[in-house]
Amino acid sequence: MTPDLRTSYLGLDLRSPIVASSTPLTGDPSSVKQLEDAGAGAVVLPSLFEEEILNDEIELSRALDQGTEQFAEALGYFPSVAEFKGVGDRYLERIEKTKSAVAIPVIASLNADAAGSWVRYARLIQDAGADALELNLYHVAADPQLGSSFREQADIDLVAEVRGAVTIPFAVKLSPYYSAMANFAGRIVGAGADGLVLFNRFYQPDLDLDTFDVVNKVSLSHPTELRLPLRWIGMLRPQLGPSVGLAATSGIHSATDVVKALAVGADITMMASAILRHGAGHVGTVERELVAWMEEREYTGVAQLRGSATAANVPNPTAFERANYLATLHSWSAPRELAGA
Repeated sequence: MTPDLRTSYLGLDLRSPIVASSTPLTGDPSSVKQLEDAGAGAVVLPSLFEEEILNDEIELSRALDQGTEQFAEALGYFPSVAEFKGVGDRYLERIEKTKSAVAIPVIASLNADAAGSWVRYARLIQDAGADALELNLYHVAADPQLGSSFREQADIDLVAEVRGAVTIPFAVKLSPYYSAMANFAGRIVGAGADGLVLFNRFYQPDLDLDTFDVVNKVSLSHPTELRLPLRWIGMLRPQLGPSVGLAATSGIHSATDVVKALAVGADITMMASAILRHGAGHVGTVERELVAWMEEREYTGVAQLRGSATAANVPNPTAFERANYLATLHSWSAPRELAGA
């Protein structure tokens, strides 16, 4: 019998634990249809950024004011603002078009800073028909005047405000840089989040050595980056309980990666870099490999595999924590040419 790949995430029933995460491909309804045909269980749209919305508003205001100081009669020739479609409007249209193109759940993504923007656009995203919402908490705590307690409380308050504004389920995509991750994760869930996405992968700047300009470059992920989500999902799953949705992201490239994430307690695995490298069809390749792996080991389905290697189930739960540090260092073997030097 073919293993049952069905899973549940944020209360949504998914045909597969392999989800297409936010990429340029998921912004195009025709590409989303290809991902659905390849077997994706759901899709996360590219993020709507508050900065893009504000830039639109500034540029519109500047265009409307153009020439008014020199030509008073220009005040009578304002274009109709109602006809202007900004980034936010186009994003809402994208949700509607994607929903009409596919049957799998469509998860919108929002990346904002001001609480008012979060709440306003969360409501609009819900009204546009998104099945769920992913909130990206993307901060670089570079202000020495702001302590960790202030930053964390602001995020907690923001999640609570969004919870009070919408009824659709939502997950919070966290960075790994909170000082007490287990405590903070629990507080985020307590504030109303239905799930967590671990982890937000920040894009790090580079330096041009000819000009010393800071250069922004996109580097695709590597499977080794999955180790950090594995550690925290394995520890958080028994702490948060089965009702909280947990998504593993960063480093999901193959069926092996999917199996590892499910085993430590993830409900779904989010794939982005591998899809960008290999195309939408890679989802189908990974699904076939996952089915083969499960059949070989006689797993009946994802439900049987999920959570079988959390910190509550493995023989040595401290392996997720510091106790495994020394053993890991000692596991390294020097190359022969170095060992004989």
